[in-house]
Amino acid sequence: LNLLRGAALPGLAAMRPGPTKPLLALRRAETVALCAALALPVVDDPSNRDPRHLRNRVRHELLPLLADLARRDPVPLLTRQADLAREESDLLDALATGIDPTDAKALAAAPRPLARRAVRRWLTTDHPPDAASVERVLAVAAGTAEAAEVTGGRRVERHRQRLTVSAPPNPPASE
Repeated sequence: LNLLRGAALPGLAAMRPGPTKPLLALRRAETVALCAALALPVVDDPSNRDPRHLRNRVRHELLPLLADLARRDPVPLLTRQADLAREESDLLDALATGIDPTDAKALAAAPRPLARRAVRRWLTTDHPPDAASVERVLAVAAGTAEAAEVTGGRRVERHRQRLTVSAPPNPPASE
């Protein structure tokens, strides 16, 4: 689903397994069978069949079509790819922590995938910035732009090789 939304590697990465997600690796049929074996009621959310939701169309239309075209179940392949994406995303995040996103020279000299992650981490508030905002900030770091408007109405500027981000202007008070 995130691939269709244009997500980058972190959006394609698998959820992190753990104690709060003990059934993450099970498919629906396996979950139903486990509930039956343990005499637990199965919770069935009718919204999971509603074709108005894109996730359901992917689940009920696209995945069966992919299985037919590939002549194999695509879910294990997609799961493996998502696990690999999570591992590689974690590595890139760790490497990007060594880059100061406010140091224009360091940011411009860094490998682009790491520079993008450093900027994304720097600008993330409730939600990460969009890819276009990140690219505009990298242009400011490289000196090909003086400033950039980014997600949330903020502005990134460069002065003496330092990048700063300013909050959006306050809207005028209503009378």
